[in-house]
Amino acid sequence: MAKATSLIKGVTMNSERDNPTEAQSGEGPSQGKSTKILPLNKSSRRISRAAKQEKGRSIRLQKAAAKRARQDARRKLRDKLGDAAPPKEQPKTIESMREYDLTMVEADDEEILHDEANDEMCSYFNRETKPKVIITTSPYAKVNTFKFCYELQKCIPDAEVFTRKGIALKKVVKQAKQNDYTDLIVVHEDRKMPNGIVLCHLPDGPTAFFKINSLKFTKNIKKKGETTGHHPEVILNNFNTRLGHTVARMFACLFPHQPMFTGRRVVTFHNQRDYIFFRHHRYEFKREGEKAALLELGPRFTLRLKWLQKGTFDSRYGEYEWVLKRHEMETSRRRFFL
Repeated sequence: MAKATSLIKGVTMNSERDNPTEAQSGEGPSQGKSTKILPLNKSSRRISRAAKQEKGRSIRLQKAAAKRARQDARRKLRDKLGDAAPPKEQPKTIESMREYDLTMVEADDEEILHDEANDEMCSYFNRETKPKVIITTSPYAKVNTFKFCYELQKCIPDAEVFTRKGIALKKVVKQAKQNDYTDLIVVHEDRKMPNGIVLCHLPDGPTAFFKINSLKFTKNIKKKGETTGHHPEVILNNFNTRLGHTVARMFACLFPHQPMFTGRRVVTFHNQRDYIFFRHHRYEFKREGEKAALLELGPRFTLRLKWLQKGTFDSRYGEYEWVLKRHEMETSRRRFFL
């Protein structure tokens, strides 16, 4: 009995030695603070990525189905009401909500018609002169710049490419006038790639400088076609202001008056938010004229007007009609100048 009592005391002393805090406070394991419960595994709370994607896909499908249902209902209403049907809703875009410009051109504005009938390019539109275009480069240009010049030559009929070594641009303009050229195109380069175009209408101007962006040569275009020698049709789209009309007329002066419709070639200058997209296509009719397909001929690039100058090129004494100053003029995303 005495031996059993000593064993119990030994166990008690060992437990007090292992946990002296409980021994001093008199609290046992059941009387202390509650044990901390570990959180559940994070993966059990997280929705799997596949489930999220499936949920988003189902929401998009529901929205698309609801949109189609609304479109079908509006179409049935238009078919039922006929001419009395409400007009189609126009989507709200930055262009459709553009700020009003005082220089916007109306269809039958007598002042604008008078100005265009007496400007520097009226001889072309009166068919008194035929386009004769010269294309050259900045001094000591590299291979890609000449390559771009020859691709422009394919787009513009009766254009000629000349090498410019160290001749000043004013002398080039003077020589072009003496040889009865009607337009001068000078391709500038930066880091061995074309980055700008000076377009000068001869003999009295105006002169414009454009920045080149997103240039893609013909060989880099997939499913491209071969250019023929037919005179192309020219499309000048969305040039709405007086400045835009001037720029569009300068582009029109590069091409012959009468297109050859048998070649089905089209050169497009499309203005969108003051960026001018250049495209060169050939169209083909399918299903007995019900549909048309386009085959791109190249090149493909985008232009941004930087300045417009009266008369021929004169960097020192020239009178500038318009200069792009981005930080002063681009105060709103809905403000455009062309």
